[in-house]
Amino acid sequence: MLDKSLEYYRVIMKREAGTPLPQADLPEGFRFALYRDGDEQAWGEIETSVLEFEQTEEAVRYFRENYAAYATEVKRRTLFVEREDGKKVATFTAWWNYTGRRRYPFMHWVAVKPRYQGLGLGKAIIARGVRLMTELEGDCVMYIPTQTWSHKAIRLYLWAGFELETEEPEPGGVINQTKQALELIRHLIEERSDR
Repeated sequence: MLDKSLEYYRVIMKREAGTPLPQADLPEGFRFALYRDGDEQAWGEIETSVLEFEQTEEAVRYFRENYAAYATEVKRRTLFVEREDGKKVATFTAWWNYTGRRRYPFMHWVAVKPRYQGLGLGKAIIARGVRLMTELEGDCVMYIPTQTWSHKAIRLYLWAGFELETEEPEPGGVINQTKQALELIRHLIEERSDR
């Protein structure tokens, strides 16, 4: 869940081409599934549960406006973790951003419902999501935008081979405030990674 006790800054992380792919398996009782028509409701519930949106309806509307319009792409780029009964509990979107004519591979909206955090689902979906991104885009530079409020997730992204990007001012059109953010979160992201 987001730690909104901190001042908000946008953090950009970057994975260089050739970085080894992270490896992590799902625990027993869970499986990966790609988006199917109607899954925007589950996506909205997951993202609202981690406080990215105030209401599920707002999240669903956002998903429909920004992803569902790309019907073919959303089905191969939006990944879920679901329980054996099909209930979706985590999500990862392997997408892109543009700056002018340059397309930047960007990972969007990585989230695990709070009740399922601490089970290894975050590591597993990030590892599978990075592999999905390399399957779709090739082994290229890729980015993930995050925030100071997501300092726990930043540690997972570091584990997955991403580095904090402090030089590019707006990769993919996303304002980069990583230098300012580091003043607030350095001590939080340098904690032991086994917690």
